[in-house]
Amino acid sequence: CGNAPPLKKMASRINQLWKHPNVQWVCSTHFWGPVANWGIPIAAIGDAYYRGPEIISGRMTTALCIYSALFMRFSIVVKPRNWLLFSCHATNEAAQMFQGFRLIRYNMSEKK
Repeated sequence: CGNAPPLKKMASRINQLWKHPNVQWVCSTHFWGPVANWGIPIAAIGDAYYRGPEIISGRMTTALCIYSALFMRFSIVVKPRNWLLFSCHATNEAAQMFQGFRLIRYNMSEKK
């Protein structure tokens, strides 16, 4: 076929692009894990903005604070360091702490 050299050239270019470190990173769990995990802090921020403190679970908020603290540490220890995962869990830690303070303030006002 007369089109073989251009097809080989295109296949070679696609192969080069596929092996690029940025493409490899986007196609890995180091990227998609944190991207999927962003749902947790987004939900917490949404709840803080749109919902009242009476729906907050103290146990779940505590568990999510511990979970995010552990994974912030993990994201720095793992090689290569995963700053996307760190930022996700740092945001979640802040959101959960805010939710915890909202719950404490709500419980204190209920006792008065």
